Amino acid sequence: MSTTEQQTSLPQLNEFAPDFDAVSTQGKIKLSDFRDKWVVLFSHPSDFTPVCSTEFIGFATRAAEFEKRNVQLIGLSIDSVHSHLAWLQDLEQVFGTKVPFPVIADLDMKVSNLYGMIHPKAATTAAVRAVFIIDDKGVLRAMLYYPMSAGRNISEILRLIDSLQTTDQYGNSTPANWKPGDPVIVPAPTSADHMETKEESEAKGLDYKTWYLRLKTL
Repeated sequence: MSTTEQQTSLPQLNEFAPDFDAVSTQGKIKLSDFRDKWVVLFSHPSDFTPVCSTEFIGFATRAAEFEKRNVQLIGLSIDSVHSHLAWLQDLEQVFGTKVPFPVIADLDMKVSNLYGMIHPKAATTAAVRAVFIIDDKGVLRAMLYYPMSAGRNISEILRLIDSLQTTDQYGNSTPANWKPGDPVIVPAPTSADHMETKEESEAKGLDYKTWYLRLKTL
């Protein structure tokens, strides 16, 4: 496989996330060490850049919300550990917020290539803005990619984790713009025998829209 093919390859949803060991601002870490926790692995193009700075402060100020959901945050760029440490110190001085999670120094781009973070036409600084959500069994559940010009929405990442954890627990799906407390979608029938009338669904407390779309309040 050529270097270009390696750089553009992507891990697959619902498969085990590629394991790695790496140097970080909190020492050597290995993805599999975080088994039994959810992981949000996110890359940024470069230290000491404006959009990335707002994102790191966004993640840091809401770190407790991720922790409440049993989520470990892990940042990454191809900058060195010394660059990371200096930048994080600067962010704390400027914003008064300490970054509590490890940041990988992916100088050899090993992790970046494993996760398809290298998009040469999108970022001259190597790793693009990417987010990988990995569940507590080590399975990759979601991937998000952002352009250089747009900072990530931390609320949406938390909402996506809430959706994944809710559907895992109850076996339902979540509709567009769903947030915790909103009705969820009941699985659609897979055969004519399981199709219900509006009256049958409503008798079960479901909000019947049509035979393939019924909502339920948890």
